[in-house]
Amino acid sequence: MAAPYFQSYSVVGLLAVIGVLFVAVAFGAGRLLRPVVPTPEKLLTYECGVDPVGEGWAHTQVRYYVYAFLYVIFAVDAIFLFPWATVFAAPGYGATTLVEMFIFLGFLAVGLLYAYKKGVLEWT
Repeated sequence: MAAPYFQSYSVVGLLAVIGVLFVAVAFGAGRLLRPVVPTPEKLLTYECGVDPVGEGWAHTQVRYYVYAFLYVIFAVDAIFLFPWATVFAAPGYGATTLVEMFIFLGFLAVGLLYAYKKGVLEWT
């Protein structure tokens, strides 16, 4: 009974091994075939055509991360709306799924209100 079960996983394992080998062979071929001529100019740090000036640390405002985090939260929540819409259309689940979705959206609204009250959404 267990042999066909593990045989299906052996196909997945074989594909994973083939994928890893493919990447290893590609990187190995790249290392063997590329020209290696290090010069001082090639060893300089290069970004966007501008020579680096000053230290390498850059300070980033935390608000960028907060906006990105809020976007991810609401994008993931939007993904949950699609299965809800399909279940809501099914007979016998209408009222229950409607109440559950309003509870879910209520949690989102409370989180958004909390972020607004904390001043997270203000761009200064």
